[in-house]
Amino acid sequence: MAGKFELYTDKAGEYRFRLKAGNGEIILASEGYKQKSSAENGIDSVRKNAPNDARYERKDTASGKPMFNLKATNGQVIGTSETYSSASARDAGIESVKKNAPDATVENLSA
Repeated sequence: MAGKFELYTDKAGEYRFRLKAGNGEIILASEGYKQKSSAENGIDSVRKNAPNDARYERKDTASGKPMFNLKATNGQVIGTSETYSSASARDAGIESVKKNAPDATVENLSA
């Protein structure tokens, strides 16, 4: 099964998206957007930027767990990963985003 974006509204009524790998695991999540069109633009930006390794900011959380951000050409974060148990697991997550994002379908779960 190929990856897919899920577009949804959160409890605060903001639009968000998450990218799921073929196995159903969430590999990237967005910030909240006031407008649905802004979230859709975010999905397009992830598709466009995902293949470019230079767009990934590899970092650790305050507790030392590896994670990453995907940034647009303007430097804004367009997606954030979960935390990982190791740097190699994080790097595998990045490879999964590179593979899944460009052709992922969008499932609209928003109200």
